[in-house]
Amino acid sequence: MLSDYLASEEVQKALEVLKTQFPLAIWETVYVTLLSTLFATLIGLPLGVLLVAGENKKILRIPQGVLHVLNVIINLLRSVPFLILMIMVFPLTRLIVGTVVGTPATVVPLVIAAFPFVARLVESSLREINPSIIEAAQSMGASPFQIITKVMIPESVPSLISNGTIALTTVLGYSAMSGIIGGGGLGKIAINYGYYRYQYLIMVFAVVFLIILVQIFQSLGTFLATKCDKRLKNRK
Repeated sequence: MLSDYLASEEVQKALEVLKTQFPLAIWETVYVTLLSTLFATLIGLPLGVLLVAGENKKILRIPQGVLHVLNVIINLLRSVPFLILMIMVFPLTRLIVGTVVGTPATVVPLVIAAFPFVARLVESSLREINPSIIEAAQSMGASPFQIITKVMIPESVPSLISNGTIALTTVLGYSAMSGIIGGGGLGKIAINYGYYRYQYLIMVFAVVFLIILVQIFQSLGTFLATKCDKRLKNRK
């Protein structure tokens, strides 16, 4: 029975797609995920810092109205489902990339969807810092820029890496959804072959590779966070 199934036309087609389509699809998924997470971090990290440092008037004097507007914008973007967001930003995607389909075009909606999430994760990490550490830096005459770059961010590196891993795996999941609107990667193969052509074995392959990528990213993030955690080093 098993040998007959493995020799069936369905399995042979799935193996052919596995050999010809999956290597490029895996690369596209990794490429889009890493690039989108990078851009989202470049936008979300400063926003998260502003949200925390702006509440502490001793660090940054930011009007409360500005912080309120910033919080509203972040909450609004986070509340829009990703599939709807992809369609809503079609004009912006076409303006930046020149097209709304394909692998490069998925980066724009992925960044817009991810940077508010990253901002909240950064905010959460920075709030874990012991306030006495910041007060000590202020008593030594450190400037706001020095407090942010030499105290707040370095002290929260393990948490930032852990939360960055969460953001990375979330973007990976979003990238798979982009296959619905013509995005590349594993999502495209799962939709085009597994869903539209009813070749569910190919969909299973796509899911398995997505799970493997999540495990790789999560393991690497956990390893880096552990290596950077001063508390674990002190215990040794």
